[in-house]
Amino acid sequence: MTDGTGARIGQRLFVALQYALPQHLLSGLMFGFTRLRLGALTRGLIRAFVGHFKVDLREAHWSDPAAYPSFNAFFTRALRADARPPDGAANALLSPVDGTISQIGDIHDGQLFQAKGHEYGVVELLGGDSALARAFDGGRFATLYLSPRDYHRIHMPLDGTLRETIHVPGRLFSVNPVTVAAVPGLFARNERVVCVFDSTVGPLALVLVGAIFVGSIETVWSGRITPQRGRGVRREPAGTRPVRIARGEEMGRFNMGSTVIVLLPADSAQWSPGLGPGSPVRCRTAMGRIASPVAAGRDTHHTDG
Repeated sequence: MTDGTGARIGQRLFVALQYALPQHLLSGLMFGFTRLRLGALTRGLIRAFVGHFKVDLREAHWSDPAAYPSFNAFFTRALRADARPPDGAANALLSPVDGTISQIGDIHDGQLFQAKGHEYGVVELLGGDSALARAFDGGRFATLYLSPRDYHRIHMPLDGTLRETIHVPGRLFSVNPVTVAAVPGLFARNERVVCVFDSTVGPLALVLVGAIFVGSIETVWSGRITPQRGRGVRREPAGTRPVRIARGEEMGRFNMGSTVIVLLPADSAQWSPGLGPGSPVRCRTAMGRIASPVAAGRDTHHTDG
């Protein structure tokens, strides 16, 4: 058996095992474990993780691994206040995360490209909301994968006013490249939190996709809000007090790693030349340019009084 054949068999077994695993139970156990404060054991675990994954802490608020009381505190670490100033160009569309582009491009016939041989629908991704999905017909999308070594807070690509949050229950498959290439419609099957904003170019959706061992997803306006299994799709309108978040500001975080999908309407933005699957992205740096609000011509449904 060649090394390549053995690797492919191993990958297929890895994916097949995920169908059988108690995904939610394991993720719940990880949620509790990563919050334990075990002193020297916690510090040793963090140091081992930093060394194994080559985590760069130079821009972190606390650059010393020993400063974090729990593994989750380390994993959801903040940046220094002076780190990563947002791109100064007024029309810059910022990357919401540190990570790697899984896929990027246009939305064709209501479908997003996942991997070779796999597409999935915008309607399914958004929890079955066909009216919301139509707002992104012919638009742009970017799927951004956060590896274990990455910074795990999520920031706004543009100024936005929250319209609603949609909680969609589902499975918790891994979102690493091997699983994404093998599981049909993975991002529309996993648990996810859809955050819909009104912006100067129209609706903006940030889809925070859960994964195995992702104990929870948080937003700055609701705290921990990961959907509970079997409860059905839940919608939370923004409420009477508008939640406005400026471009580059934090809007949420993953407790353990996962994926963010950015959706934009047609004619609203262009991705930066050269970006494609495998390209690294850095939070608050430009990954595209937006059209002017007039050129975009979108109904923004602003809630300003």
